Amino acid sequence: MARLLLDTHTVLWWLTAPEKLHRDAFQSIESEQNEVFVSSVSGWEIAVKRALGKLKAPDNLEAAVKEQDFIPLNLTFLHAEQAGALPPHHGDPFDRMLIAQAQVEGLILVTRDIRIPLYGIRTMSA
Repeated sequence: MARLLLDTHTVLWWLTAPEKLHRDAFQSIESEQNEVFVSSVSGWEIAVKRALGKLKAPDNLEAAVKEQDFIPLNLTFLHAEQAGALPPHHGDPFDRMLIAQAQVEGLILVTRDIRIPLYGIRTMSA
């Protein structure tokens, strides 16, 4: 069993364009043997970018995530402190929070961001 945390673009691809996902990532997300987490940070990122007109996403992301039986991962103080302590390999605050959550919770981050592996966390190519 794998414990996966979906990067924001991975969540969006799963919900709106699953053909963009690598086959292994798709199968891992689809597998009932794996636990798949979606962070509240992704909800925040999507809402911000939607409001700025930078992307289109499902209107009720929380319902879409629940419908997929993904596990919501809320932000904690420990996650926030960990994100603040990360080295500056990545400047995006949303990605830094996801990295911290993956570190604290021992999750595999499913992403295509090439800077994220610099943090020494386990990743899977989306």
